[in-house]
Amino acid sequence: MNVAVDTGRLDDPARIEAADPQGMLRQVASSAAQIRSGLRAALESGAADVLARDGRPRALVVTGMGGSGISGDVLAAVCGAGCAIPVVTVRGYRLPGWVGAADLVVAVSCSGGTEETLSVAAEAARRGCRLLFVGGADSPLADLAAGTRSPFVPVRSEGQPRSSLWALTTPLLVAARALGLADAPDGLLETVAGRLEDIAHRCRPASETFVNPAKELAAELLGSMPMVWGSSDLAATAAYRFCCQLNENAKYPGVAGSLPEADHNQVVAFDGFFAGGASDPDDFFRDRADDTEHGLHLVVMRDTDEHPQVAKRRAVSAELAAARGIPVTELRAEGDHPLERIATLIALADYVTVYLAIALGVDPTPVATIQELKTRIAE
Repeated sequence: MNVAVDTGRLDDPARIEAADPQGMLRQVASSAAQIRSGLRAALESGAADVLARDGRPRALVVTGMGGSGISGDVLAAVCGAGCAIPVVTVRGYRLPGWVGAADLVVAVSCSGGTEETLSVAAEAARRGCRLLFVGGADSPLADLAAGTRSPFVPVRSEGQPRSSLWALTTPLLVAARALGLADAPDGLLETVAGRLEDIAHRCRPASETFVNPAKELAAELLGSMPMVWGSSDLAATAAYRFCCQLNENAKYPGVAGSLPEADHNQVVAFDGFFAGGASDPDDFFRDRADDTEHGLHLVVMRDTDEHPQVAKRRAVSAELAAARGIPVTELRAEGDHPLERIATLIALADYVTVYLAIALGVDPTPVATIQELKTRIAE
């Protein structure tokens, strides 16, 4: 793919609109509205009442792929390490062997036709698991819900599944609070929606790069290899989401990690091929093959609730990177509640990836390679 890098696009709203013909920025900006519509859909479905009546399961298993699957990770992050039961996400065609009738399996598919999710959901039904379905109306997923007489929450997509995260996640939060697993009252959901609206305002296309945090980071990442670390389990989920969005929106690589684990492996890349300042630029006789203009850029997604030792590791890791000429950017979570914190990290990163695509001259919406892959495996 040939791309035409031009950061000047980022300061011209008309050029931004032209570079985003299918409106990915508008889709990202719909996040607050998605929380409100997702809450309405969840309450109107009656799913929470059914779940509360049947009591708490042994485990909550979310099955989904891509932009739908990340909803399970967000739910687990919000429920936290102190959750009374395991909350896990299954990505693939098979349900783990330990899952059975005592467990709740939540199948999430924005389109309602994701083959892996349908496969796992059907297997869960055969095993007699409790079921909840969240996804596209008038779809195979909705049909499976009807066939198993299970609660179904219809989701109206805002475009691509990856830009419908909060429409998919909010029904899961409502389900979790009905089971006593998450503290997510309606007032909190509205507070989070307000925070997402605030970030949308700060990152709006008309805001110039020097005061727009998303445009600024997008410009800084151009030509680098982003290494994105989270300083807690919650922030690590946001870091993973960031890299997935880099892939799909900007068609750009990214390496996700979490602290303290990254300090036991990824940190060594600071001294490797992609590290900055690896060779002396004044050495005329150095081997130019060792040079690379695509150096690392460390992005630390910083949670406000960090283990004390992780806080130390984060600070020292950033110092080590900077000492080796590797740029370091810190993104801080906002708010007190876990849902606020993860939502603010994810929202800013979503804007960064779309603006990076625009600066690269890449349409952020299509995922042609995924479509080609689906077509070829269906043959």
